[in-house]
Amino acid sequence: MLISHNHYDHLDLPTLRRLAARGDSTFIVPSGGAKLLRAEKIGPVHELDWGESLTLSGFTIHCVPALHFSSRGLFDRNRTLWCGYVIESQERLVYFAGDTAFGSHFAQIRERFGPPRLALLPIGAYEPRWFMSPVHMGPDEAVRAHRILGAETSIAIHHGTFQLADEGLDTPEKQLIACAQPDSFLVLKNGQFAEIP
Repeated sequence: MLISHNHYDHLDLPTLRRLAARGDSTFIVPSGGAKLLRAEKIGPVHELDWGESLTLSGFTIHCVPALHFSSRGLFDRNRTLWCGYVIESQERLVYFAGDTAFGSHFAQIRERFGPPRLALLPIGAYEPRWFMSPVHMGPDEAVRAHRILGAETSIAIHHGTFQLADEGLDTPEKQLIACAQPDSFLVLKNGQFAEIP
């Protein structure tokens, strides 16, 4: 389980407890995030800082920068890290951006790892731009990130589940479809899956 940061919409303790109870999950969190999971007896858990990697059976997970923030309450802002992940397996790369604003980190990730076969890029919670642009991309910026990364395919994430910002629940999907090249971005419904060759 890759956890990008500690916001409630990304780190839901009841859900993580259920996954841990199955007994076959390993949890990867950014620096500072393991304390909460261990206190809740959720594990095994591994902490990674930006630039660190963890090799598991048949693949390696690299912790990469994102432009976001962390907090679960009023007085703990930025006391833990936030991140994205690059998953490297059998000469294939998958990039999971987590929550992030648009920035130079996309070019740096491509330079370090090469273009990913698949990128999971956030498109929601971006309005109003004056407030959200430092921490969330809009659909047009996700398309730019897709191109900068050189991803063969991207999947839109972080949209259509919770009303987190001023745009409508279905607005990110509509705007993405309007500005993305056909077949370059997949927009999946909750529970839907796609096979990526």
